Amino acid sequence: MRKKKVKDSTAPAVDTGSVKSEESLQVTADMKQDLCVTLHTENMTPDQPDNKLVKESDGSVSERDESQSTPKSRPVSELIKETIQLHEKLQHQDRPKPAEVKSDEQGQSVKVAQMKAAFDSAQKSPDKAVERKPSMRKGVSDWLPELSVKQRLIHLELAKPKEGAGLATEWGKSTQSERAVSASRQRLRQREDSKVGYALGCVISFGFREHFNFSPSEDMIRRVVRQSKFRHVFGQAVKNDQCYDDIRVSRVTWDSALCSVNPKFVALIVDASGGGAFLVLPLHKTGRIDKSYPTVCGHTGPVLDIDWCPHNDQVIASGSEDCTVMVWQIPENGLVTAMSEPVVVLEGHSKRVGIITWHPTARNVLLSAGCDNQIIIWNVGTGEAMITLEDMHPDVIYSVCWNRNGSLICTSCKDKAVRVIDPRKEMIVAEKEKAHEGARPMRAIFLSDGNILTTGFSRMSERQLSLWNMQNMEEPMTVNEMDTSNGVLLPFYDPDTNVVYLCGKGDSSIRYFEITDEAPYVHFLNTFATKEPQRGMGYMPKRGLDVNKCEIARFYKLHERKCEPVVMTVPRKSDLFQDDLYPDTAGPDPALEAEEWFEGKNGDPILISLKNGYVPGKNREFKVVKKNVLDSKVNKNSENSTPANKSASPTPSIKSEAKLEEILKEIKSLKDLVSSQEKRIIKLEEQMSKIAI
Repeated sequence: MRKKKVKDSTAPAVDTGSVKSEESLQVTADMKQDLCVTLHTENMTPDQPDNKLVKESDGSVSERDESQSTPKSRPVSELIKETIQLHEKLQHQDRPKPAEVKSDEQGQSVKVAQMKAAFDSAQKSPDKAVERKPSMRKGVSDWLPELSVKQRLIHLELAKPKEGAGLATEWGKSTQSERAVSASRQRLRQREDSKVGYALGCVISFGFREHFNFSPSEDMIRRVVRQSKFRHVFGQAVKNDQCYDDIRVSRVTWDSALCSVNPKFVALIVDASGGGAFLVLPLHKTGRIDKSYPTVCGHTGPVLDIDWCPHNDQVIASGSEDCTVMVWQIPENGLVTAMSEPVVVLEGHSKRVGIITWHPTARNVLLSAGCDNQIIIWNVGTGEAMITLEDMHPDVIYSVCWNRNGSLICTSCKDKAVRVIDPRKEMIVAEKEKAHEGARPMRAIFLSDGNILTTGFSRMSERQLSLWNMQNMEEPMTVNEMDTSNGVLLPFYDPDTNVVYLCGKGDSSIRYFEITDEAPYVHFLNTFATKEPQRGMGYMPKRGLDVNKCEIARFYKLHERKCEPVVMTVPRKSDLFQDDLYPDTAGPDPALEAEEWFEGKNGDPILISLKNGYVPGKNREFKVVKKNVLDSKVNKNSENSTPANKSASPTPSIKSEAKLEEILKEIKSLKDLVSSQEKRIIKLEEQMSKIAI
């Protein structure tokens, strides 16, 4: 009774409405700080009146201490009765699935319970429904109250990023879930537009796409799908009658392409008894190749690598296990008899020669690399070794590649290092040790922008594709891991389209990637797959393609007994010339002579346009320069053993030149006659076979 009197005497002199308004303001102040919404006293949950009672008693005690002189208005018992009545009234209020909400609220703080209740009351309040935009939430109000706490947080933070961020943070702190906070912030950062983000979030999370009507912007689509004109490139093998059948492809274990192609001929290394040989076929001579077809058989050991000269479609170089490099000049219409006498023999290696590559812009400059760990650069016109790179590679050299203008070379070695070398200065410009951790052979090529693309193996024998910046080779720009096959990846690069084709020895597929200036720099396009594995691969230069069919690459795939052309095409509806697919490409004309390059000059490739249909045909024969260094100096060098004797030889007179031209014309006419008779004989044989059947 004494306590009751004290309470009655110290009660504040305010009416019930003022007390309730002050206490409701005190509750809603904390809730506004996180949710930025106001609550009505009638829409509070059953858990909140108890909290309100605690706050009323605390508030009455504080007011008793501070203002004891204030007059009393009503006894506390009446206030308690009114509060109990309000509590009973709220218990009878219809709320969706209160058991589920209570189960979710167990173990949470009072503040989180208030925020949840405020969220539910905001959905049911008619006043808030008027303020809310009906365009985005009209179809969500039916299923939203049935969601869990975490789903509500996602929904609120998508609709109102600022309020949702605060709510998610408080919920994450109360449940000690840092993962929820970080996930919420990450989602908010990814949504630049709140409306589009709200719709996307609801579609992805809850699958209610029919509630919304929106279309993503072009910027969003551009982020998802990378724009490229080579995304739909597809490969297709030619028909059987257009293949080269019954060819005994070499079984040599050296990891080379075993094939070289130009717009006029295809050369293939074949098995031969008593030495090494390779087959040179005109592109039009398809079908079954007779076993007695003539070969180039001047080497005494197996041929390891061959390469056509980029400036003369009739000149080819070969390297062999007999430690020599030979340069051959193929007749204009192909071989009629076996060729055993080369134009020039280049001797300088002490072990087998496994790599042959011509200079891209200088005439008659040839590079060879052997198993003696040396690189020799030759002047084919004189038959001399002009540059010898020694003591730069401690082990076997796997690959050598020129850059775009031929001023630098890039090498890969068995010591797992990639080196960029200036051959004329005989110095290493850049070097990367252990570019690939695996022990299997790797390849390195130059790209048109100066970067370096390497293929190799990881420590776990996974095949890798890496891109390096020559200025900083400490870390790769990007690394792509593909599969765990054992075949060496042979890269073929098209500098005009920046597309790289990877052909693995022993694989049955060709992967192609596009190189761009934007991360991740190397973009996978597609894969061409067949049933049979490939023994080697030849790559046609750009000027030998058919532009009328939108052909951007052509490969010559070597099987065990067959060579099968594979055509890469970009599908286009128009039959007109496609400028974007065929920019100006390197032509057959050299930019420099050999002497100029050895003196230190550099020259970019002389470009030609493919718009007029620069396709393999008769017009190409007139572009080949007959009277060049190879025709004059090399023939004289074979007749005269030393350069001194060669310079002392008299110049031919005008009459002898005229006679020589007449003889050449007669020989050409005889060759044409022989070829026409050969075609006639073939037709007659076909007719006889039909009659016999």
